[in-house]
Amino acid sequence: MKIVAPAGNMERFHAAIKAGATEIYMGLKGFGARRNAQNFTLEEYKEALDYAHKRGVRVFLTLNTIMSEKEMEFLYPNLKALYEHGLDAVIVQDLGYFRFMKENFPDMEYHGSTQMTIGNHYEAEYLRKIGFSRVVLPREMTFEEIKKIRENTKIELEIFVSGALCICYSGNCYMSSFIGSRSGNRGMCAQPCRKMYENENGEKGYLLSPKDQLYGYEEIQKLKAIGIESIKVEGRMKDPNYVFETVSYYKNLIDEKNIEERTSEIFNRGYSKGYFYGNDKNIMNKNYSFNLGKNIGRITGKYLKLTDKVVLGDGIIYLSPTYEKLGGGYINKIDINGKRDNKFANPGDTILLKDVPRGSKYVFKSYSKEVNDDVENRIKKENHYKNIDGYFKGKIGEVPKLTLKCQGATGEIYVTEVGENPVEKASKKALNHEEIKDKISQLGDTTFILNSFDSDIDENIFLPVSVLKNLKRECAKKLEDKLVESYRRKAPEKHIFPKEEETTREVEISAIVSNKGQEKVLRDFGIKRIYYKGIDIARENQLNEQDLNSKLASNLYQLLENNNNDVVVNWNLNITNRYTIDELYKTGKVETVIISPEISFDAIREIGKVKARKAILGYSTLKGMHIELSIFNKDKEIIKNNEGDIFTAVKTLNGNTEIYLERPLNILNDIWKLSNLMIDEVVLEFNLETPEEVSEVLENMKRRTGIYRAYNYERGVY
Repeated sequence: MKIVAPAGNMERFHAAIKAGATEIYMGLKGFGARRNAQNFTLEEYKEALDYAHKRGVRVFLTLNTIMSEKEMEFLYPNLKALYEHGLDAVIVQDLGYFRFMKENFPDMEYHGSTQMTIGNHYEAEYLRKIGFSRVVLPREMTFEEIKKIRENTKIELEIFVSGALCICYSGNCYMSSFIGSRSGNRGMCAQPCRKMYENENGEKGYLLSPKDQLYGYEEIQKLKAIGIESIKVEGRMKDPNYVFETVSYYKNLIDEKNIEERTSEIFNRGYSKGYFYGNDKNIMNKNYSFNLGKNIGRITGKYLKLTDKVVLGDGIIYLSPTYEKLGGGYINKIDINGKRDNKFANPGDTILLKDVPRGSKYVFKSYSKEVNDDVENRIKKENHYKNIDGYFKGKIGEVPKLTLKCQGATGEIYVTEVGENPVEKASKKALNHEEIKDKISQLGDTTFILNSFDSDIDENIFLPVSVLKNLKRECAKKLEDKLVESYRRKAPEKHIFPKEEETTREVEISAIVSNKGQEKVLRDFGIKRIYYKGIDIARENQLNEQDLNSKLASNLYQLLENNNNDVVVNWNLNITNRYTIDELYKTGKVETVIISPEISFDAIREIGKVKARKAILGYSTLKGMHIELSIFNKDKEIIKNNEGDIFTAVKTLNGNTEIYLERPLNILNDIWKLSNLMIDEVVLEFNLETPEEVSEVLENMKRRTGIYRAYNYERGVY
């Protein structure tokens, strides 16, 4: 089992490798699902590739965002440069961008991002068949679902085991996009889930903010037992100490060392097992949504009874009953029952604190000196080495030969270094196998460690130690150079995707409905194409809930296994370019695609001619989130944030939660002008509306009197 570690900059990259990560995922500046991370320039990325490959570590480029055709073309030179330098794999969300890269770099390894929402073995196998080698499953998967997927697909599976949880299913969220044009699907999420919300009863809290995920020994052994290839640590924007400690922790667990976790001492906003054992009520933290550290007790006056160990130099913060920060500092004195000059205090001890802010209730340890000092010392000392094998030949009268070999990019590589002078017969003490091995194994500041060593030597040979050292030094240097060179490759000639001229045509009106009352109003109005709202997610254990007779596919499973050959692909499949449309069309099931409302009118127009019919949303009470939890007790709950944004949270029939924007998307006043977008269909999506409200929307459309609200269609998204 491999550990896939995050690297948001070079410092975190080195920390991950020193901790024992075998695979690193990292982004280029301006691209990927963490665009706010520092990320790497092209030259830094090349440097990191060479550094990793010398140590037997693989590097994955994160391009896990939806892409426009212009962006694909813009990124091509950088991707070509990384491909030729030896990039190991690309993590991708957009099927269209996968298609673009696969055509241009056919022997690259491609991994399906968790944001592809692959929740069952049918979808996983589909990715394998079209050229993916690995898929990162959603964090919402239970162990039983993971196990079943593993049993029914040959594709490599990667599982997130720690880090931040998106409350929206697999990070496929639109809240940030629709509110402020910062698209989470394009790496610019403003984290609306971490905001304070208030419900209809006036109750306030971080109602959409989950704790972080942290699997332990039992969970890792279960994943290991069923044959999961890789576990993934989240944290490209967390500091190097967090990366090092978390990777080290999981390396120990993989090696079946059941050690205590210390990740919570470095970053902590509460931890849970996520969805591993099913929908866990402990998953949410409604009190705070940010890193406060570790709760070490409640304060009474100036006295704190500890629930966790503290040492001199620890940082603490004081919190009100509502978890408001009131102040803080560092512990420079520890007074236990009047005894001063203590270096530490244990759980159960009561310590005296000075200058406690008025109104303080909780004390949190925001900085663990003990853990951070230990991690920093280990980072300085630790190194990651690549195993090599050695062979020495020493025959009297012949020049000595040293061969070193290791695994390169495509197979075994080896180099041989030959001495200048023949081996002599010993006049006194002769060299033996163990002495030669000892000298060769002293590889100094190289990136290698000697794994196995064989020799073929005469008895009673003599060779100066300096000769052995020189052979070793030169041979190791040549092997290192040859190792790095083994990753180089030449990109084929760029594949050109011809673009055909598009023509305008008459635009048809269709609708998506949630109930028969809405359908009746629409049919009476004369709308013939009507589709019933489906389930966004096809989870492995809930496939029987999917309607495969519906012509509307809201997930990949519904499309692949649909009983119809004229299916409409819903907008939540994030279609933003012609390559994605063409890739989906290859399934033989697609008639129409509803283009993502995250992109602008100009971007829709630029898609151009494709084989499928193109549709856009004309009206919708936009769904910002699908959550695989029952967040609220009520079937319907109105919530608002401090910025005044209002949402309706609805409990679904299968007990999950959907969150809708208050103000609907509506471009129907200009519906007759939309033919210049080169589309075939305008879709009216009705989610929460009563039949009377549906009728009002239709009448306003007829009279062109509705409230025009274009959201991203005019402003685009970041």
